Amino acid sequence: MIERIEITTQVSIDRRAISYEFIRSSGPGGQHVNKVSTAVQLRFDIRNAGLSEDVIQRLHEKAGNRINSEHELIIEAKKYRSQLKNKQDALERLIALLQDVAVPPKIHKPRRGLSRAAKHLRLEAKRKRSEIKQARRRVNW
Repeated sequence: MIERIEITTQVSIDRRAISYEFIRSSGPGGQHVNKVSTAVQLRFDIRNAGLSEDVIQRLHEKAGNRINSEHELIIEAKKYRSQLKNKQDALERLIALLQDVAVPPKIHKPRRGLSRAAKHLRLEAKRKRSEIKQARRRVNW
């Protein structure tokens, strides 16, 4: 049985498309940072995840330079000093990104034009506002 991670009700991914690589984290931490590989590089193989073409296209637009030439999305997590917490953080960030791109953007429908009365009211309000502002100006004798 293929184990899948459900992103939304319509989108799920194959867990085998995700791999983790543990690397040494940069930054402060003294001797501990030099000995322990706590940072995580999550690699998500987009082609073998079972995503539809439109979701893959939106993922490419959203993730941009985080996708390498092998069509792998790379997410680095090094916020915590624990491998397990960093692994969970990277997976949560992947799921959040996929949830964002799984929903197609709303199609913009242009409004119908304003009625003649509405246009007149709008222009009349603009005219009155303009007169008020002109009255505030310095008088040139």
